Amino acid sequence: MSNSVLESLLTGNAHHVAHLDACHFEGVRDAQEPPVVSVGCSDSRVPVGALWNTAEPGRLFKSVNIANQAWTDIDGKLVVNDVVGYAVAELGVTDIVILGHTGCGGIAAAYESVVGEGSKDLPAAVEAAVSRLVPLVEEARELGLFDEDTPTADAVNRLVEYAVVRQVEFLTESDEVPESTDCWGFVYDFQHAYGDDDGAVYLVAANGDSDPERVAEWVPDEFEGRVRSIR
Repeated sequence: MSNSVLESLLTGNAHHVAHLDACHFEGVRDAQEPPVVSVGCSDSRVPVGALWNTAEPGRLFKSVNIANQAWTDIDGKLVVNDVVGYAVAELGVTDIVILGHTGCGGIAAAYESVVGEGSKDLPAAVEAAVSRLVPLVEEARELGLFDEDTPTADAVNRLVEYAVVRQVEFLTESDEVPESTDCWGFVYDFQHAYGDDDGAVYLVAANGDSDPERVAEWVPDEFEGRVRSIR
């Protein structure tokens, strides 16, 4: 009995092997020194490595999880998560990227838990991940980022941006992250919430700042159109 999914995975790996140059892992077989750690979402529509054109090994240390969270909870306290902590402490990365995306299901789940009637029966670990986002939704509502008249899709996308901004602030303020580390917050857009280019990223936070005019000062002039906010 064949398994079509298993076959497709093995076929895909065979294609990968066949198209690797003999020197593909030259210089990184025994160690890695990536300059960037990226925390993205597990969403299947977000190609975390490909969207930066970082196909070669050794350039991008990466993590994906529910709603691209760079923190975790230990004994009731939010701390830098294992991937980012390892990257800054052991690999010496110079830059941290928080990569949210439009239409995020994790953010939508947190939104529904705050404004909806009842909550879904989620696995314990998923519930824990969503619960870490709930305070952000509550903060955003208090700040007026959305109200009962805001369409759900718009509210979720504003919350995506807000969560990215707050996590960049968290990392910038954390004693676990060296002051010399640059922290960038992006949103990957495939719903045309920020512009018409499918797959474009928009810089929404830079080293703790989220004012578009000040964030724009960090980017080359040719990319000024990639600095935008929908909040």
